[in-house]
Amino acid sequence: MQIGHHAIGTGHRPFIIAEMSGNHNQSLDRAMEIVEAAARTGVQALKLQTYTADTMTLAINEGEFFINDEQSLWKGRNLHDLYKQAYTPWEWHKPIMDRARELGMLCFSTPFDETAVDFLESLDVPAYKIASFENIHIPLIRKVAATGKPLIISTGMANLAEIDEAVRTARAAGCRDLVLLKCTSTYPATPQNTNVATIPHMRQLFNCEIGLSDHTMGIGASVAAVALGGTVIEKHFTLRRADGGVDSTFSLEPEELAALVVETERAWQSLGEVRYGPTEAEKKSLVFRRSIYIAKPVKAGDVLTPDNLRCVRPGLGLPPRYYEQLLGRKVSHDAPAGTPMSWDLLG
Repeated sequence: MQIGHHAIGTGHRPFIIAEMSGNHNQSLDRAMEIVEAAARTGVQALKLQTYTADTMTLAINEGEFFINDEQSLWKGRNLHDLYKQAYTPWEWHKPIMDRARELGMLCFSTPFDETAVDFLESLDVPAYKIASFENIHIPLIRKVAATGKPLIISTGMANLAEIDEAVRTARAAGCRDLVLLKCTSTYPATPQNTNVATIPHMRQLFNCEIGLSDHTMGIGASVAAVALGGTVIEKHFTLRRADGGVDSTFSLEPEELAALVVETERAWQSLGEVRYGPTEAEKKSLVFRRSIYIAKPVKAGDVLTPDNLRCVRPGLGLPPRYYEQLLGRKVSHDAPAGTPMSWDLLG
């Protein structure tokens, strides 16, 4: 499949998405700096999120609308205020997308309701992403899939039945190019709770491209995902975590994102194929194996002993597996030290 002009699949280098989310900290200038920093790292795509606080939740400051979880990064906030801080103003989308395009990156977004899809269609985005928290929002998936654009769905929290329903809905509504992302919806996620071993199983079950939406710290989980066949990696991105912001704690900085691009490509390149024996590149190194050599001068009739016969480098003599078989045999003619052992030396 393709997203824009980028081919997605195991035969191509991983497709890396930098997620801006709310790390612009409500500054368009900072958002533009993030776009430029992402482009310098070599990622193929930048992703936004398209919603307003009012399309996400209700402006209520108590009960389930207030975050009391001691483990949450956002403890003490109500949902409406949090989304109001994190949202990307809709009038910013076009300048951000235009700048990304100028710098050679694709730019698309995660819509969180149907009005966001209509807005993004007016910008002719090249693809869509469904967030983990929306993967049960069947009407939204149906509307996005009907655009015919490539669709990426994060699977955080979803059980198999829920993923299957999302996939069937997307395909029935017209989605031809589908990517599922293994995801753990904790912020940050721990490596132990990431379970990237699920990736090949998901590929087998759903017959589509699979990747990882990675909320862990660092890049190790993403590299492991590529080693297991992941073809798309999404990571949150910021200029500096110390700058703060709703997602800054688990976002990569520019140097880390650049390392992710390099190391995931190396992981992909290293997969190769099932193969034994020397590669073409290794063949010139065969000479540096050990082999059997005459270690001290011998004359015709002398017996080969540990004193005059050794397994050394280079590898131009008989292989070491014949060493014990040669001991006690007589040589048929004189040979100086440094002569590679061959069957022709035996009497």
